[in-house]
Amino acid sequence: MKIRATVICAHEGHILFVRKSRSKWALPGGKVEPHERPVGAAERELQEETGLTVDGLLYLQELKARDTLHHVFEASVVNIADARPCNEIVDCRWHAYDALDELDTTDATRHIVKSFVRRL
Repeated sequence: MKIRATVICAHEGHILFVRKSRSKWALPGGKVEPHERPVGAAERELQEETGLTVDGLLYLQELKARDTLHHVFEASVVNIADARPCNEIVDCRWHAYDALDELDTTDATRHIVKSFVRRL
């Protein structure tokens, strides 16, 4: 089973989504390397994919989806206005909470975002 750190970065009623070339919209995140903890992977992946610097992370949930175990975190960042696509990410956009149904995304991403919004 793959282990992934997934990050929700929310600001003023919007969530930051990223997209790789020819891929669906997703939340920032990626593989937890053998030498790191999920919290470290979440911080690293958010910075690598969006340029954002983590000020704090809150563990939200664990989600098993197909062959992937997602460790989901909510991020507080210090440079929110600096979000930009980096590395393999070709697009990085803020989408309103209620725009989720209009996005081409995976079931896992949809479930994670809906769970996040429900708790607000």
